[in-house]
Amino acid sequence: MKVYAGLDGGSTYLKAALLDEQKRVIRTGVTSTGIDNNASAKKLLAKLMQESGVGHVTYTMATGYSRKILEVADDDVSEITAHAYGVRVTAPREYRPGMIVDIGGQDSKIIYLDANYSVKNFSMNDKCAAGTGKFMEVIAQILETTIDQVGPLSLESTAPCDINSTCVVFAQSEVISLIARKYDRRDILSGMHLSMAKRIIKMMKKSEKNGDVLMTGGGALNIGLRKAFEDELMLDVFVANHPQFNGAIGAALLASERG
Repeated sequence: MKVYAGLDGGSTYLKAALLDEQKRVIRTGVTSTGIDNNASAKKLLAKLMQESGVGHVTYTMATGYSRKILEVADDDVSEITAHAYGVRVTAPREYRPGMIVDIGGQDSKIIYLDANYSVKNFSMNDKCAAGTGKFMEVIAQILETTIDQVGPLSLESTAPCDINSTCVVFAQSEVISLIARKYDRRDILSGMHLSMAKRIIKMMKKSEKNGDVLMTGGGALNIGLRKAFEDELMLDVFVANHPQFNGAIGAALLASERG
């Protein structure tokens, strides 16, 4: 059996995925990028191979910030292309996404697809942490909760707070002020999600909107953020399977074509 690997080298975490010949996901994994990207990639890939009983990888494709320096990879591809390919595997079968909303740890992306899942256009926010996973982590820490609880807690809100700041530093001060004024943290979290959704929706190109909206990235696991998008867009927003590994899966799919 031929096996193909995809590596998504982010600024903080490195993700990997293994696909078989039938384009099925065999195994996924994540590790801290660390100071030696190559060593982290080799160690993670070896771990996934051992766990899945794979003795040899036919072809490995890298994507992400550190894709050019991952020596274990046979080739590399841009993040935008990898994410567009990834949804061919991760999108729920009954949906045909025309727009990918990817919420990563350090950036957020909107990728517009045509009927064949090819990239038509994209928008990207990589200059500011607002609207990213890092923003959620900062707010969760201030509110003394965990990143996996911010979504469920926000759904209990009855009166979402109005958070206007689009900068992480100013939003942090705004949240601290709301806490001092005795606002319920559930309402603060709900307001935070709405603020993030509004910021990312401003990046959307109206002329490119088409088809279903699919969320990928770690932010897609946040049920509160997904609801905020649905409320603001006034339409259903779907979540990819293995959302945080969509880039790595897309790279592995490209590896299967190349290999």
